[in-house]
Amino acid sequence: MLDSFQGATLSWRLSGAIVELALHHPPCNEIGSVTLGELEQFVECLQAQICSVRALVIHSLLPSGFSAGADLRELYRGLQPLTPEARARGVRGFLERIHRVFNFIDAAPFVTIAAVHGVAFGGGFELALTCDLMVADRTARFCFPELRLGLIPGFGGIPRLKRDLGNALIRDLLFTGRSFNANKASAAGLVSQLVGEGQALRAARGIAIQVTKFDQAAAQSVKQFIKSIPEQELKQEITIFCELFNRPVVEAALRKFVESTELQPYLP
Repeated sequence: MLDSFQGATLSWRLSGAIVELALHHPPCNEIGSVTLGELEQFVECLQAQICSVRALVIHSLLPSGFSAGADLRELYRGLQPLTPEARARGVRGFLERIHRVFNFIDAAPFVTIAAVHGVAFGGGFELALTCDLMVADRTARFCFPELRLGLIPGFGGIPRLKRDLGNALIRDLLFTGRSFNANKASAAGLVSQLVGEGQALRAARGIAIQVTKFDQAAAQSVKQFIKSIPEQELKQEITIFCELFNRPVVEAALRKFVESTELQPYLP
C-alpha cells in the first residue's frame, strides 16, 4: 500500500498500523465518479497490505461536513442523453461499484472509525454506517433525504441502519426525510462517542491508537461475531433503487434539485 496518496477528492496516509482517509471534495464531499474511482483505488491499495493495518479513520477536511452523499448533479446530467434502458444499466453499475467499496470497509479485518462533523446525509451517512464506530461532534446532522426524490438510499444505508438501530427511528428517518442531530444520534446508540465541536478527529485518532494495543485476531473474531454483513438485503436495495429510478417523478425531482440555486439544496 502506498504510505500516502493525494487525489482530487480524497487522500490517505498510513502511519504505523493506522490509516487515515480524508475527504476533501467541495462543496461537501459529494460522491461522484471521480470520488468513487479514488475510493476503489484506496480499497485496492488497502487490500494489498491488509495484514499490516490495525485501524482506519475516515474524516472530512471540509468545514461543511462529512459528506452530503451522491453527486446528484453529475448523475442527472450524465444520464440525461441515455435511453431508459441505458440509464438503468448505468445506475446499477454505479451502485454495484459503490457497494463493493462500502462492503469491503464494512467487513475489513480491522477496526474502522468515522469521525463525523456537520452534514452526513444520504450516501455520506451510508459511508459512516460502514464503520465499526462513529465519533461525532455536536455539529453533526444525519439524514436520508432520498424519499424527497422518490428514491430510497442506494449505498447500503437501509440494511446497515436496520442492523444497528431500532425500526422506529429508521422509519422516522426514511418516511419523513428529517435530519437528527448528534445528541439524538448518541441517545439512539448510533454514535459511540459525542464530543465538542471540532474534536471528532482527535477523539477518533485516540480510539485508533487504543485499539491497536489489543490482539488483532481477537478483535477480528469480535467483529465477525457482532457485525454481520446483510448481503441479501444489500442486493435487494440495489434492485429496488433501480426499479424506482426511471420513473418520471424521480426525473422531475432530480431536475428541480439540479436547477436549484440554493448553496446546499440537500438540506431539509
